[in-house]
Amino acid sequence: MQCPQCHSTQTAKNGQRRGRQCYKCKQCGRQFLESYRPWRYSNEVKQLCIKMYLNGMGLRGIERVTKIHHTTVMHWIREAGHRLDDAPEAEEIPEVTDLDELQTFVGSKRNKLWIWTAVNHKQAGILAWVIGDRSRETFKRLWSIVKCWQCFFYVTDGWKVYPMFIDQGDQIVSKTYMTWVEGENTRLRHYLARLHRQSLCYSKSVDMLKCSLRLLLHYLKDRTVPLPA
Repeated sequence: MQCPQCHSTQTAKNGQRRGRQCYKCKQCGRQFLESYRPWRYSNEVKQLCIKMYLNGMGLRGIERVTKIHHTTVMHWIREAGHRLDDAPEAEEIPEVTDLDELQTFVGSKRNKLWIWTAVNHKQAGILAWVIGDRSRETFKRLWSIVKCWQCFFYVTDGWKVYPMFIDQGDQIVSKTYMTWVEGENTRLRHYLARLHRQSLCYSKSVDMLKCSLRLLLHYLKDRTVPLPA
C-alpha cells in the first residue's frame, strides 16, 4: 500500500474505521484509508442548513445540531448568495421612500459599518441597500438607485447626510413616520445571528455579510432559498 503523502510503500495496517482498513506510513506518519467513498450532501440538507441560518441560528450552532462543519455551511451560503441580486425586484415603484441606517461591525467592534436601507413607505420589504461607513460617499451609492424612483417624499431621521442629496421640500424628517424602515431593520437583526445585539456571532468579512443579506431578503419574500452551485 502506497502512502498518498510521501508515496512510500513502507506502510502497515492500523486498525479499522467503520469497517474499512486503515494504514499508517512508517516514513511520514500519515494515517489513511485504502479507499475513500465519494461524499456529497443532498440538496435538501443544504437548503435545510441555509434555512436554519436564515432563521437566527449561528454557523457553529448549525454545526452542533447537524454535525456538518461550519465552514461547509459557510461555503454553501456564499455560493447561494453570490448567485442573487442584492434585493428582489420591486413590484411597484414607491411614491414615498423611507431611508435609514443600521449599525454593525466586521471583525471587531472598532471596525463599525452601517447598512443603509431603502423601504417603500406602504409595503414590507427592503428595496435597496448598501454597506459602508456613515459618510455621504456611502449614501451616494444608495441614492444613485433611489433617485431613479422619483418619489414624492423621502422619510429620514436627522442625520446630516440626507439634506446633501434630498431637496428640502421632498424630505420629511420624522422618527414617527419611519415605522416601516425601522421594522425592516429590526427583522434583519432578528433573522441573522451576526446582526443580533450582544451576540457571540459576528461578521468576519463584508462579503459574507452581503451574501447573508441577499439570501435573507429573498427568503423573506419567497420563503425559498437557491441551491448552492
